[in-house]
Amino acid sequence: MERNPREINSYNFDPFLEWRNQVDYYRDDPFIQQVLKCYTGDKFEMVDQAAGEVSEKASFRWRDLADAIAWPEKRPYMMHYDGHNHRIDRIVRPMETRVMEEEVFKEALFSKKTDPWVKLIKMYLIYQNSEACIACPVTCTEGLVAIIEQFADTPELKQIVQHCKEGIDGDFAIGAQYLSEIHGGSDVPANVLEAVEQDGTWRLYGTKFFCSATHADYAVVTARPKGAEKVALFVVPSWLPGNKEKEIRNGYTIDRIKWKMGTSELTTAELTFDGAVAYPVGPLDRGVANVAGVVLTYSRLTVGLSGAASMTRAAREAKKYSEYREAFGMPINRFPLVAGQIREMETAARRTTAGAFRLYRDFLALEGGLKGGMTNDETQAQKRHRFDIRELIMLQKITASWDTVDITRLAMSIFGGHGVMEDFSSLPRIYRDGAVNELWEGPRNVLLTQIYRDIQKAKSWYPPEEFVAGVLKGAESEAATALAEEIRELIAVAEPFGTDDASLDFWKQWDGFCHRLFHAYQDLALSEVMASA
Repeated sequence: MERNPREINSYNFDPFLEWRNQVDYYRDDPFIQQVLKCYTGDKFEMVDQAAGEVSEKASFRWRDLADAIAWPEKRPYMMHYDGHNHRIDRIVRPMETRVMEEEVFKEALFSKKTDPWVKLIKMYLIYQNSEACIACPVTCTEGLVAIIEQFADTPELKQIVQHCKEGIDGDFAIGAQYLSEIHGGSDVPANVLEAVEQDGTWRLYGTKFFCSATHADYAVVTARPKGAEKVALFVVPSWLPGNKEKEIRNGYTIDRIKWKMGTSELTTAELTFDGAVAYPVGPLDRGVANVAGVVLTYSRLTVGLSGAASMTRAAREAKKYSEYREAFGMPINRFPLVAGQIREMETAARRTTAGAFRLYRDFLALEGGLKGGMTNDETQAQKRHRFDIRELIMLQKITASWDTVDITRLAMSIFGGHGVMEDFSSLPRIYRDGAVNELWEGPRNVLLTQIYRDIQKAKSWYPPEEFVAGVLKGAESEAATALAEEIRELIAVAEPFGTDDASLDFWKQWDGFCHRLFHAYQDLALSEVMASA
């Protein structure tokens, strides 16, 4: 009698898949609900309702669309010319990407009608689907809106910010930021892209080498005015009025799309500007300060939030899989090493999430909002608070992005060989996206150095040990005291910028210190959330 090979081993993954397909990112997560209760105060009911509504989309429809566009055959590509030899530089993207993008941006995240906490929780739930050609455009649009709002002094800028915030005829514009040139991304003051004023109109000439969200409607671009020493900030529309439908770009070409290991659904490209019309934003000699102080700050906040969302999904799915998967006669979550790893993942996800929402609460309390650099028109307390937020945002960026890769890799290991299978789960995609997020908006070494220089510069009016005590106010006293003493000793080291052993040891310790400092901040946030339950 012939036997069905399937009957010999009938093992399947259906129970796990049935659970996974029914998970509601918000309603099935009591922890994030408690985080909102802790930090949103009397706004909780309103924020809770909005979170539940968007979660119904993010957890199911947008999740499936994000999975669909992740396949290699659906990666975007360039069509440089049409059939009549017209240069069009059309970015060809799959239908699923365009549908999801339109639906997400119609949430009007940056509208004056949308409460900041509603915006944050919506972004957190959307980011549980990782990049999906959504995360970068969303945060770039947020940064573009924030900087233009400070300097919307022309009809063009006012219309752009209206298009991004409230939409025009139901169409919500998308923003991007083009800062990097071929010699490097972090050294913005070294930009050589030239801005020339011709007959009262600014035009850009030169190249940008690393431009993400190149499908956007508008981009924040840094360029050096001809003959000037300092870099200025401009907003460049991708198309001038009436030309989008004709596919005539605004004086620039998209030369090629980068081949990235992660965030592959998102186009990152090399651009050549040849007379693109550009609108200056803010004083021409304050471009770098306004980019770093406003635009990149929002992006760095998002990297922390995105890391929390990614770790939350990775830990959730790994934990449930460990309950279903059996080996050697029992579920693998009963093996001590697995149980310990699950606990580590859950703790990391929770403290990163709590830290991100606590930092956002402190950010919202920042009087006058973000500014391009430190100012002298504030009280000492306000100045210190602004400094705290600036440094915490950078600390969160480097810590959360680093932890995301570690935790996602650990989650994949719970799945064994299936952990690296792109068609088994979203974890490989989340892992690759996380690795890219480590480099966005300033890689680790750059931000570690910036934090050190900031604290050195401020020590005359804000002693480093008082900075640590301030950001960890309410934390376990012994740990906070030890960190305060450590930073006092580190900042007292003279000129650690050599390549000798002592300098290398210093920076290794500084790296570890900054990571432990922000973990302490996250743990403080987690303790607040748990105490509020």
